[in-house]
Amino acid sequence: MKTTYLAKPGHDIAKWRLVDASDRVLGRMASKVAMMLMGKHRAQYTPHVDTGDFVVVVNAERVKLTGKKAASKVYRHHTGHIGGLVERPFKEMIVEKPEEVVELAVRRMLPKTKLGRRMFSKLKVYRGGQHPHAAQKPEPTAV
Repeated sequence: MKTTYLAKPGHDIAKWRLVDASDRVLGRMASKVAMMLMGKHRAQYTPHVDTGDFVVVVNAERVKLTGKKAASKVYRHHTGHIGGLVERPFKEMIVEKPEEVVELAVRRMLPKTKLGRRMFSKLKVYRGGQHPHAAQKPEPTAV
């Protein structure tokens, strides 16, 4: 009888991956990054165990959107107070906080659970080509 392999917590050593967001379509890149954070690119993937890698995304300000989304996309959140809906257009967000644009796209593709929050904590996003994770020797990954 064959048995299904189930990964155990802490048995898998996560790798560090480097993704360059220059001229990449935001949603397509975010879905690949989310898959790496979840560990779905590995044969040892187990849904209830964090088997994903650390992902460093650089050049977040150079990400693209297709079609007319760059002009029409709006990021919304609510402060919790009456009339507290805050709307910010993509063009404003990409100038002021490009890291948050990439983080929101990836976060919304991860599970909405404690495990998903732990996976999201392994994402590091930076504007520009420099990052402070050189000691981990992240390997460049094409997405």
